[in-house]
Amino acid sequence: MGAPDPGSLHLRLPRSLLDPGLQQLGCGDADGLVAVRLQLQDGRIAAITPLATPFNPTAPLPLAITPPVDPHVHLDKAFSWGGFPNREGTMAAALALNLREGEQRTRDQVLERGERALDQAWRYGLRGLRSHVDSGGPCADPSWAALLELQRRWAGRVALQLVALAPLPHWQSAEGQRLARRVASGGGLLGGVLGPPYPRRRADRSALRSLLELAAELGCGVDLHVDEAATAPAHGLHTLVTLLEQHRPPVPITCSHASSMGLLAPEPQRRLAERMAALGVAVVTLPTTNFWLLGRRGELTAPERPLAPVRALQRAGVPVALGADNVQDPWYPGGDFDPLALLRLSHRAAHSSLWSRQGLMPFTTVPARLLGLPWDGVLRPGAPADLLITNAHSWSDLLARPPQRRVLRAGRWLEPPNCQQPDAVLASLGSS
Repeated sequence: MGAPDPGSLHLRLPRSLLDPGLQQLGCGDADGLVAVRLQLQDGRIAAITPLATPFNPTAPLPLAITPPVDPHVHLDKAFSWGGFPNREGTMAAALALNLREGEQRTRDQVLERGERALDQAWRYGLRGLRSHVDSGGPCADPSWAALLELQRRWAGRVALQLVALAPLPHWQSAEGQRLARRVASGGGLLGGVLGPPYPRRRADRSALRSLLELAAELGCGVDLHVDEAATAPAHGLHTLVTLLEQHRPPVPITCSHASSMGLLAPEPQRRLAERMAALGVAVVTLPTTNFWLLGRRGELTAPERPLAPVRALQRAGVPVALGADNVQDPWYPGGDFDPLALLRLSHRAAHSSLWSRQGLMPFTTVPARLLGLPWDGVLRPGAPADLLITNAHSWSDLLARPPQRRVLRAGRWLEPPNCQQPDAVLASLGSS
């Protein structure tokens, strides 16, 4: 029998995820955390009040966050590693295997993969996903048919936004323009790949310009795979930014990966980040897949690992989000749609200081804005009673070992993945 749904909860919450207008909560402790009592009613937050005795060493409060949002996954190919393993761990092998898998992909396969992925994401605590969809070749129709069905099936639980991932020249063709209209009518985005081998400057510029003009005409956003490479640092970003400085279409533009930008020297990196910020371009960094595939030199590992420079981008004012990217497919053998696993990795890979506002924004408020979700993920009276509650009591505790969790949605507990009951979380909630 499951735990009764709570009427109130005693928690430690990041001050950055609490309404700044609630001045009675103070500024938080050195970890940026505030001890609060949440009162719940009808699936929403009724009141938020500070706890008079915030710390009890014999019964410390559990650390909680609002449900994260993942701005970059690939549901259509998830869980396909078993049939198409990339044991070389190279980009070339991943692409070749991806193409082979795509030739055999069926609607039923994508339905099964997507259903499994969304169920795990939901129970792990995610509330929204943006999935790129292979949209060139024979896999396009079965993938889109399945994912549009899953989008309808999961509406109200996990928001699913879709991006058409196609070769850039595809958007110049009649077939590409038909696909773009279909995608735009369903609230999706247009995407593509801008990366090595270079030089292809003239062809890339022409195809990019056509894509941006098409997106502007249809009023839909753009999310590009840019510079997912360990060579030609930021070449694709420079190409895109130069085009946008000539004409910036009035649609949201996201650059996913931007990996090789991290190989630039500090001053060119700063200047490029400032140009991107001035244009309102967002970045989604993807450390899991990039650390697996990029920076290999035969049997050796390069001393510098390509990854978007999160802190430099944030300092310049660029919105930055973090995504899981690939899950158990030819591009990466692991992963499980677990946002806490990604959060714990980012602390090491991207130097994300979780106790700071900018350390948490890439998982919560920034991706919520990129997906256009109605709730920004900040708790205030009237907000959804949605929480991801852990058995950790501090950021150090959460980073020390994989935490147990409970997920609350609209004031009701979800069954966790594999129906495991994390009693340590429930025992410390102080709920009533």
